[in-house]
Amino acid sequence: MAQRKIKVAHLKELQPLIGKKILVENKEIGLFLTEGGNVYAVNNICPHKNGPLSEGIVSGEFVYCPLHDQKVDLTTGIVQEPDTGCVESYKVEIIDEDVYVCL
Repeated sequence: MAQRKIKVAHLKELQPLIGKKILVENKEIGLFLTEGGNVYAVNNICPHKNGPLSEGIVSGEFVYCPLHDQKVDLTTGIVQEPDTGCVESYKVEIIDEDVYVCL
């Protein structure tokens, strides 16, 4: 099944290191702009205690859950050891400064 690109934001709406919660087709997604200028999208709900990842602290290519400090890799969605679990990650495309998530 082909992925669909859905416009979710404009690049100027994103602030480095501060997540943005968006809702796309009943999916709660966290958008993140890193200091390096990369944009990532992952499921916004932490697998541990359902914490809102978009409210977490971004460091490098990781976000820390605001509830229990689980470290989630923004590139893969994998929770880092010693914790376990993962969240779905989504491909992001930037076209003319518009941010698209591929579902």
